[in-house]
Amino acid sequence: MTTRAPSLADAEWLDSAPPELDGHVVAYDFWTLTCVNWLRTAPYRRAWWEAYRDDGLIVVGVHTPEFAFEHDPDLIRRAVATRGITYPVVIDSDYEVWKSFDNHFWPALYLADRDGVIRDHHFGEGRYAESERTIQRLLGVARPPVRPEALGVEAEADWDHLKTPETYLGYARGEHFASTGGSHGYAYPAFLQSDQWALDGDWTRSGEFAAVHRQDGSVAFRFEARDANLVLAPESDPVSFQVFLDGKAPEDAHGADISPEGYGKLTEGRMYQLIRQPGPIAERHLEVVFHAPGVRAYVFTFG
Repeated sequence: MTTRAPSLADAEWLDSAPPELDGHVVAYDFWTLTCVNWLRTAPYRRAWWEAYRDDGLIVVGVHTPEFAFEHDPDLIRRAVATRGITYPVVIDSDYEVWKSFDNHFWPALYLADRDGVIRDHHFGEGRYAESERTIQRLLGVARPPVRPEALGVEAEADWDHLKTPETYLGYARGEHFASTGGSHGYAYPAFLQSDQWALDGDWTRSGEFAAVHRQDGSVAFRFEARDANLVLAPESDPVSFQVFLDGKAPEDAHGADISPEGYGKLTEGRMYQLIRQPGPIAERHLEVVFHAPGVRAYVFTFG
């Protein structure tokens, strides 16, 4: 059965006119700005756009938000600028494009030929060489594959040592929660088991996030991975916070958004890289202490 790419005639485009897709090979890239899995694919999307646009490839980024705050066009605009994206982007906040493709994943890549027929698709990270070979075949070109430089949060995960799964803090999808007490009065347990997390202080949990309501509310996680990230959003004003690794400043294990002393500032809704370990990977105890209320914490991711 031939599957054609759905029309984007009614789509909302971010700061650009709709591109002419007829007669072009099109790579449809479904993403959301907080998704670490998409962030690690972004170097390849950019590189394919730069390498093959003159051959007839158009990359279309389809931003479909996972969390409510990701509907903000200014946040999408800043994410596009930060990631150096120059290909056209659709704002799909109502999920219309997502549903028209019957898509269910971030990231997702669909490759359509010049007649608009979808010839390949892939969900998640990886399989870059196979996708690029499909792009070349559809374009009728042959050349060495691109070798993009992936740095910071875009660097490939350390899959051999990544033991801890993505973990949501809202009750709708939250797992491995170990706090004692309840709403507005959480406390850490005596010990966190592997992959468990806990809240301490005045917090409430909604289906989507956990919100801290007093100064020095904190969240802890016992994890095993090179990287530890946390998706955060401020309710209004920026909030300073401090990260501890095994009870100490992270020093050379600090992430891109944290100083060696562990200090960071929540200024906008996005993913914050807290930890990137430079040496041997072992199970570690992570704690994040917020110095003011007004923080919403969504999901821990690892790499």
